[in-house]
Amino acid sequence: MSKSLPYSMKDVHYDNGKFRHRSVSKAISQALLTSKVNPDHVKCSTGKFLGLLLIGGIVCLMMTHSSTLHSVSHDVAKDSESKEGRNFIADGRNRLKRLLRRPPRLPPRLSPDEMVVISNKSTHEHPNSSSDSKWQAKQQRVKDAFVHAWTGYKNYSMGYDELMPLSHKGVDGLGGLGATVIDALDTAMIMGLDEIVMEAGSWIENHLPERINGKDQVNLFETTIRVLGGLLSAYHLSGGEQGGNVLHKGPKPNIYLENARNLADHLLPAFTSSPSDIPFSDVVLHDRSAHPAPDGLSSTAEVASLQLEFNYLSSLTGDPKYSLEAMKVFQHIKTLPKHEGLVPIYINPQTGEFNGENIRLGSRGDSYYEYLIKVWLQQRGSNCSYLYDMYMEAMKGVRHLLVKKSVPNGLVFVGELPYGHQGEFSPKMDHLVCFLPGTLAIGATKGLTKEKAMRENLLNFEDLENLKLAEDLAKTCVEMYSVTSTGLAPEIAYFNMEGNSEGPDGGNKSSKYVNDIIIKPADRHNLLRPETVESLMILYRITEDPKYREWGWEIFEAFEKYTKVESGGYTSLGDVTVIPPRRRDKMETFFLGETLKYLYLLFGNSNVIPLDQFVFNTEAHPIPIKGTAKHR
Repeated sequence: MSKSLPYSMKDVHYDNGKFRHRSVSKAISQALLTSKVNPDHVKCSTGKFLGLLLIGGIVCLMMTHSSTLHSVSHDVAKDSESKEGRNFIADGRNRLKRLLRRPPRLPPRLSPDEMVVISNKSTHEHPNSSSDSKWQAKQQRVKDAFVHAWTGYKNYSMGYDELMPLSHKGVDGLGGLGATVIDALDTAMIMGLDEIVMEAGSWIENHLPERINGKDQVNLFETTIRVLGGLLSAYHLSGGEQGGNVLHKGPKPNIYLENARNLADHLLPAFTSSPSDIPFSDVVLHDRSAHPAPDGLSSTAEVASLQLEFNYLSSLTGDPKYSLEAMKVFQHIKTLPKHEGLVPIYINPQTGEFNGENIRLGSRGDSYYEYLIKVWLQQRGSNCSYLYDMYMEAMKGVRHLLVKKSVPNGLVFVGELPYGHQGEFSPKMDHLVCFLPGTLAIGATKGLTKEKAMRENLLNFEDLENLKLAEDLAKTCVEMYSVTSTGLAPEIAYFNMEGNSEGPDGGNKSSKYVNDIIIKPADRHNLLRPETVESLMILYRITEDPKYREWGWEIFEAFEKYTKVESGGYTSLGDVTVIPPRRRDKMETFFLGETLKYLYLLFGNSNVIPLDQFVFNTEAHPIPIKGTAKHR
């Protein structure tokens, strides 16, 4: 058990005792000490000694007698009396084995506090209860918010990548493929918004092919996770794997698959043009060429967050080329030097080597770790066990090198090593790092509820350690919201480690953690990011603790209060520490594709897109796990 965690491990220790094996002597001693006998008899050491001596004598006598009879039996094998003797002794030995056999290993049990949570859930959240109605109403509010966001986009920027809701116009910041249309499509499908599905699907059918064939430069990573991932998810959710049985309005499912395949064919030069197994970062669609970024480097997270999508496309089309090219990245990274499983955030596609020493789980590093476990889950049984090993080693490294506690109130956070493992630690944590609680929870239970995983004895000590860290980090991510005046998190936070609370705070003086979290002026913006509500949704489903829903609702209300634009859409903010906050006039595609999707799923039935049958790509597009997922 690692001793590096800066928080109590009492919940893990509670379960440890269930796994310890006991020797026969310890079992007898424990039975004597805990049996309901007269205390005076227990104190009688002579009586205990004689009892143990008697048992030992009987055992020795039977074993000796058995050995003697066994040797004699070779000489008188046909003697019926010898047969009866052997049968008698064998029966005696079997009875003795049954008496002394080790008790079966019991699965870990829930702690008393967890049993209370489950009891309260069964009492207060019984189907058809008022609690269910309460959350259904909140889920409807999220659905209404999605419709409001889509209406603004459709009215002012249909076909553009993103909406500028204050200026009432669109902007192409992602290559001009209509990213919001595709990012939002599967969210509308999950919400059952058929009219929006029809609008988005028709646009894809009529306009996307010419854009794929004619547009200029796009980023390989952003185009894969948003557009390719969105098309593949829409294909599955529209019934594409059920023989074309259309489950939603809009074009036939094959329209989504055909566009996905065409797009992937245009993206493949990023892999095939590179001299190493690491792809270039940028692709020119109209001439199917690729080139590195201006500095020559690719982000580690970007080259390692393509595999879910390309694997699934190969599975659907029967053409292995997509998966083979994408999986070369992981196979190559497996061979590179790491420090306790942690890797720098840049990699050079010309040499295939890491560049620099900067280690962090925020931008340019985050989804590398996320895809290690998710691709393993997607491909289980396909010789990908090395990904699980890389993930587990990396999480050990995170706990040992990056996890610290703030002062004065002990928030658990994940910092950075900008100058490598031998350099100075930085107590900086991007909001992007708030993906980690959800990833840790999925890695621990493989998408099952914690109760079921423990009941079936599927969690080891490290899984429990990771799950505890997930819950602690989720609380920290929520407190990044609660310390600000608006109740919305900044893009970046620093944590107080020196006992000096004079740094700039979030503005909410009533927060217990106002002196633990420092928010610098350049980091006070909010981009409507999804990472915290993503982790809340996953942790609610896995732990079944209603506090994660309550926290999610507080975040949603803050979005409604400060980012909603009356004419349509929602806007990012320039400063979350003041009221009223300055608005930035941008609605990111992931607000519809991720943030509102995760909130909707958080407040709804956990059987919708179940976590043991789907993995979400890093843009929240659900990808089915091989051999498990069916449309629901």
